[in-house]
Amino acid sequence: MSQSHEHTLHFRPADGFRERAGEVVANPFLRQSFRGAMDFLMQKRAAQFPNPEELESLRSLGEQIRQYNLAKLPTLLEQLEANLTRNGIQVHWAETPEEANAIILGICHKHSAKLMVKGKSMVSEEIELNHAAEAAGIEALESDMGEYIVQLAHEKPSHIIMPAIHKTKEQIAKLFAENIPGVAYTDNVDALIQIGRQVLREKFEAADIGLSGVNFAVAETGTLCLVENEGNGRMCTTAPPVHIAITGIEKIVEKLEHVPPLYSLLTRSATGQNISTYFNMISGPRKPGEKDGPQEVHLVLLDNGRSQAYADEQLRKTLQCIRCGACMNHCPVYARIGGHAYGTTYPGPIGKIISPHLLGLEATAGLTTASSLCGACGEVCPVKIPIPELLIRLREESFSEPQANPVMRGQGAGHSPLISAIWRAWATVYASPALYRGVSWLGSRLRWLVPRRQGGWTRVRTPLQPAPKRLRDLLQDRN
Repeated sequence: MSQSHEHTLHFRPADGFRERAGEVVANPFLRQSFRGAMDFLMQKRAAQFPNPEELESLRSLGEQIRQYNLAKLPTLLEQLEANLTRNGIQVHWAETPEEANAIILGICHKHSAKLMVKGKSMVSEEIELNHAAEAAGIEALESDMGEYIVQLAHEKPSHIIMPAIHKTKEQIAKLFAENIPGVAYTDNVDALIQIGRQVLREKFEAADIGLSGVNFAVAETGTLCLVENEGNGRMCTTAPPVHIAITGIEKIVEKLEHVPPLYSLLTRSATGQNISTYFNMISGPRKPGEKDGPQEVHLVLLDNGRSQAYADEQLRKTLQCIRCGACMNHCPVYARIGGHAYGTTYPGPIGKIISPHLLGLEATAGLTTASSLCGACGEVCPVKIPIPELLIRLREESFSEPQANPVMRGQGAGHSPLISAIWRAWATVYASPALYRGVSWLGSRLRWLVPRRQGGWTRVRTPLQPAPKRLRDLLQDRN
C-alpha cells in the first residue's frame, strides 16, 4: 500500500511481502495479538459446530449450492438484472475497478452528493472507492466500526470480517482523541463504541448517498441480502435518499431457499454466531405511501478478473467463496503475520487464490508460495474450496514457461530459465540409475564446493551439503 499522498494507502506489490512479514514476525506484541485473536475465533467456530457429521453435511450442501449457481452464472445474471429492474432497482455493469468507480461517482455527481456513508463492503475496498471519492471531492465515510477505525488510521483492513483486529483499545483511544473534535482520551471499550456511534449517527442523517455490499443476490426475486451485526448496514441502505450496492458477479444464487444454508455457514464460520443481529433483504426503492427507505436503489456488478477464474473449470472453484474469513483464522501463516503483510485487499489463503485473478500474476506471483500447504484452510472452508489444490495450480501458472495463449493474465511471471534448466537436469539425472550413481559419487567427493548461500533456503535454514559418504557407500562398508 504505497502512499501517493499522506492519506491514501494502496495495493502494495507482492515482491515486498517477505520484508513486511519479517517486520511483523520480529514484533512480539503483534504476533501475540494475532495468535490470541485467531485462537479465540477458532474456538468460537468450533463451539458452533459440535457435531462433525452435521458440519460435513452442511459444508457439502453449501458446496453444492455454490457450484450449482456458478454453473448457471451467465443465465442467473440476466435473470437477476431483469427482476431487479422490474423491482425498480437500476443495474450497472463494470468490468474494471475504474469503471465501477466511474459509475458510482457518476451517480453521486447526478445528485450533487457531498457525503457518502458506507456499510461494510470488501468490493469497495477492492476498487479503492474511498480514494476515488476523495479525489472527486466527495467524503466517503466508513460506518462499520472496524472499518471506521482503520479509515481514521489511514490503513487497509487487516481481516475481511474484523478489519481492526490488529488494533488495541489503547491505540483506538488515541486515534479517537486525535481525530474526533471534542473527544477526550478514554480506553473504555463501551465509551469508545458510543463515541463512534454518535459520530456516525449524525453522518447518517446528513448523507446524500448510502453504499453497501451484498452477501447474496437472489435472481428469482430480485433481492439483495445483507448480513450485519451493528445496524449500520440498515442505516446506510434506508436513511440516505440514494442507496448504491456493489458486489462481485459471483455473489448470486438462483432461489431464495439457497440463502439459509449459506447464511448459517457464513455467520457460524465467520464470527462464531448462530445467527447475525441483522439480516436485510432489499427488493426495491421506497414505494408510494411508504415513510422510509431510499428513493433510488442501484446495483453495481463488478467483474474485475472473476470471468477469468470462471472460464477455467478448476479455478472457478475460487468463486465459491462466501467471505467468512475462516481460512484466515486457521492459517498458520496469516496467524503470525496478519493481513497487512500481504499488501492486497483480500489477505490470507483466500487472498492468495483470488488476488491473482484481480491483479494478475505479475503482481501476486510471490503470494502463491506464501503457504505451508498444511491444508487447514481447505479443511475449514464452509463451502469446501480446495484452496491448497488451487495454490498449487497457481504456482504452476506463475512459474511455468510462458505460453502463447495463457489461461491467466501474467502466466509465467515468476518463470526463471535458470531454475527450469536446473529442474530439467535433475529430471535427467534421476531418470538414469547410472547417471545418478555417477553424480552422487562426484557430489560426495566435491562437497566442499557447495556454496554457503543457497537463495531462499538459507534465509532460515543451514546450507544443503552432500554427505561425505553416500547411502550406497555406507551399506557397502557395513557388508
